[in-house]
Amino acid sequence: MPYSSMSSCNICPRNCGIDRTKHIGYCGVTDTLKVDLITRHFGEEPPLTGTRGSGTIFFSGCNLRCVFCQNYDISSNCWGKDITKDELINLMFKLQTEGAHNINLVTPTHFTRQLREAIIYAKKEGLAIPIVWNSSAYEKVETLQSLNGLVDIYLPDFKYAHKVYARKYSSASDYPAIAIAAIKEMFSQVGFLEVDSNGIAKKGIIIRMLVLPYGLAGCKENLYTLANEIGVDLTLSIMGQYYPAGKANDYKELRRGISPKEYQDVIETAVALGFTNIYTQEISGSELWTPDFSPEPNNVYGGSEFNPIKEQTI
Repeated sequence: MPYSSMSSCNICPRNCGIDRTKHIGYCGVTDTLKVDLITRHFGEEPPLTGTRGSGTIFFSGCNLRCVFCQNYDISSNCWGKDITKDELINLMFKLQTEGAHNINLVTPTHFTRQLREAIIYAKKEGLAIPIVWNSSAYEKVETLQSLNGLVDIYLPDFKYAHKVYARKYSSASDYPAIAIAAIKEMFSQVGFLEVDSNGIAKKGIIIRMLVLPYGLAGCKENLYTLANEIGVDLTLSIMGQYYPAGKANDYKELRRGISPKEYQDVIETAVALGFTNIYTQEISGSELWTPDFSPEPNNVYGGSEFNPIKEQTI
C-alpha cells in the first residue's frame, strides 16, 4: 500500500500520524469500521438512484468536518455502530440482492484501507453492481491510486475555491489545491460518466457543488477550474439544498439558506462555459435533506431514507 499502516495514520491530507489501532484520529474514529445508516437511497442523482435506489452506506467520522455539514451528527459527533469488515461485506450483498443499483460509500476516506480490502473480497465473491466513492475530495492522490480498478464511480464534492473559507469552515486551507488534484486523479481512473440503456450509471465521475450563501463556496470559480483542467463534458450536480446545519449558526454569514439568484448565477455560469451535463435541484432551506440518523443504531440497515431531491438535466 502507498500509505502507512493505521498505527501511524497518514491516509488523508491531515497526516495526523495517530495510532488509530489504539486512539481516535483527527477523523474522530479508530480503525474500526463505524456506520450509522445503510439503506437504499432514493434521493441521489438520477443515474445513481434509478428506480431501485442507491445502496448507500453512511460512515461515521470525517477527515474534513465542515461546520455546516448536514450529516454533522455522524461526521463530527460520530454517531454510529462498530461493524466488522465481514459484516460490511454481507450488507453490500444484501443491498445487491434487494436490487440497489450500486454500493454508495458515503464519507469513506478515513476507512480507505479497510474498504479497499472489503471491495476486493466482495467483487471476487460476486458483487456485480458498481462501487460509488462519495467523498469530500479532501484526499491524497496516492491513496486514491490504491483504489484504481476497484471504484467504478466517483462522486466527489468540490467544496471551496478559496483557501480562506476552506480554513474558516473546515480547518483545511489547502482544500482547493488538494481537491482539484484528487478530482483529476479520480477522472484519470474512470473518465466521463457512462450510463446504460436505462440511464443508470456504470462508470465515471459526477462532481457535486453545494452553493453556499454569498458565494462563499466559490462555485463559479470552481466551474472555471474544472473547465480548464478537465473539460466541459464533465457531469455536474449543482446542489441547492444548503441550510444552517451543524454549527453553521455560529457564523453570521451561514445563518440563512441561499437565494434563487445565488443558485441561478452558478447554473448560468456553468451553461455559459459550455457544460451540458448538469443536474439541478429545487432550492430548499430546511432539514428535508437530512437523513434520520441515530446516536446508537440497533440495526444499521433499513433506517429512514432521504426524501427525493427532484433533480433534472438541463
